[in-house]
Amino acid sequence: MKITILGCGTSSGVPKIGGKWGVCDPDNPKNRRRRSSILVEDNETKILIDTTPDLREQCLDANICHLDGVLYTHDHADHTHGIDDLRAIFHIMKRRLDIYGNQETLAILHRRFDYIFKSRDGYPAILNSHVTDNQEFHIGPVPVQPFDLIHGNGVTLGYRLDKMAYTTDLNAIPEKSEVFLQGLDLWIVDALRPWPHPTHSHLDQTLGWIEKFKPKRAILTHMTWDMDYETLKKMLPKHIEPAYDGMIINI
Repeated sequence: MKITILGCGTSSGVPKIGGKWGVCDPDNPKNRRRRSSILVEDNETKILIDTTPDLREQCLDANICHLDGVLYTHDHADHTHGIDDLRAIFHIMKRRLDIYGNQETLAILHRRFDYIFKSRDGYPAILNSHVTDNQEFHIGPVPVQPFDLIHGNGVTLGYRLDKMAYTTDLNAIPEKSEVFLQGLDLWIVDALRPWPHPTHSHLDQTLGWIEKFKPKRAILTHMTWDMDYETLKKMLPKHIEPAYDGMIINI
């Protein structure tokens, strides 16, 4: 399985509009972060998690021309508002794309972007939506297990795909979901900034989770301008790394 980090930034990206780099060294390209998303590949099967506002450039950089499924973590704009760029992939594939998420997320997507779910005025519908209900399903040969996470007052979905888990936008893990974080070869996990936040995990909290669940390798994502790549790289244990856009992990 091959995982590509398409983006590892917070909702504003790094730098923020206006040139805010914070503590991040602007001369290090690994500090330039698009909104958070990954591509998972298993032989010919390709799975995208979230459609960020940066999706067009992410697809161009990773040469994404077909997708077997799109998984949504939640409905926030930084994770969904690139959805219209799936139209280009629909035209290449010449068939509808399958998207997956919980009932709330899909209902909001249907309301915000109704025109891509219904054929009208000569424009075809491009998506088929599937409610996950937190039940395991398969995309091609890849087992996909959604599970609930706490994101402030809301719920997001984490996803376990075989021995890899992706959990972004969370500040707590329900006890019922802990089983899906056991025995991982790779965990890509939210670490927004060095100090607490009301809806996201901060660095020490994330490191505590990593110590608890003991994945073989952990990658930090959804980072702000308060998380400099080289500073983190030097301070973290060898099995824990900050993500960077374009990073490729093989497991």
